[in-house]
Amino acid sequence: MKQRVVAFGEVMGRLNPSGFNRITQVLPGTIQFTFGGGEANVSVSLANLGLDAAYVTALPKHAAADACVMNLRAMGVDTSAIVRTDDGRLGLYFVETGANQRPSNVIYDRAGSSVSITPSSAYDWPGIFTGATWFHITGITPAISESTAVAALDSVKAAKAAGLTVSCDLNYRKKLWKWRPGTDQRDLAEEVMRQLVPYVDVVVGNEEDAEKVLSIKAKGTDVDSGQLNVDAYQDVAKQIVAQFPNVSKVAITLRESLSATHNNWGAMLYVAADDAAHFAPLDASGIYTPYEIRSIVDRVGGGDSFCAGLIFALLTPELSAPADAIRFAVAASCLKHSITGDFNHITRPEVDALMGGAVSGRVNR
Repeated sequence: MKQRVVAFGEVMGRLNPSGFNRITQVLPGTIQFTFGGGEANVSVSLANLGLDAAYVTALPKHAAADACVMNLRAMGVDTSAIVRTDDGRLGLYFVETGANQRPSNVIYDRAGSSVSITPSSAYDWPGIFTGATWFHITGITPAISESTAVAALDSVKAAKAAGLTVSCDLNYRKKLWKWRPGTDQRDLAEEVMRQLVPYVDVVVGNEEDAEKVLSIKAKGTDVDSGQLNVDAYQDVAKQIVAQFPNVSKVAITLRESLSATHNNWGAMLYVAADDAAHFAPLDASGIYTPYEIRSIVDRVGGGDSFCAGLIFALLTPELSAPADAIRFAVAASCLKHSITGDFNHITRPEVDALMGGAVSGRVNR
């Protein structure tokens, strides 16, 4: 029987110019419209990898939202718990793909979306979690509105009450957390997330999330310049566990952004019970040596594909050992950088091949 994983968040329409064009270059004119959003991306990746993935959100009752639901279903995701509303709208976001020294840029247009105004009581949390093994959420959901913050907290409480393992990607978004006027965005994020993390078993973050959300900084690191003190992240993980003893594992992606199209990519998984940190990828001598991604196609969704890879591995017996789980998660997310759009159209055999050393990109015939 497949393990069932539930995720909750906002799925949006994604609008982006083709290639490396800017929005002002293509409008008025043609722009690509797809769908995406952190937790939806995780659900799609999990379904692609072979798990029973269910996704929870709220969407309006119109054809564009119908298309979104159909797209998720076509990707193998269970959409039966999606709430359809008479009020609200489909959130949108615009993304320009960066190149070289010009970074990618995201513009949010999600105020008043259905999920942002839907109360927690609209979701049947006990029913949603029936038969499920794992629940995934991110720090994006409580950043959208006060209603989603309440729903996020209620969801993790209900998941723990139902006996599920709970994972949370901290995912700080500086363009969100605006729903309490007069409160600093980082202060609001820390206040809310410190209420949510006590119900989390597996914490995931990128190289700066712990600092932005929990005020825990890796020493000797300057994210803007692409300089990471990789060894310092074990201490970050230990501090998270010390403050939140319920957390059993901390995973941190380690992205060195040398340019918008050239990143080094790896990650660490800290296991509290063993007081041990596992890094991936490793070279033949067992030394941490990140994947060098020189021609990024689309980095949006890279962290989501990492979360999905980690959840899948931890729920798969032959991959569940920490060293294997982090290797799988990093390989899965590395490959996402070659895929356009939010969703990761990568299969397990492709991830296994990269883990096995197939890095040349030779044609499969």
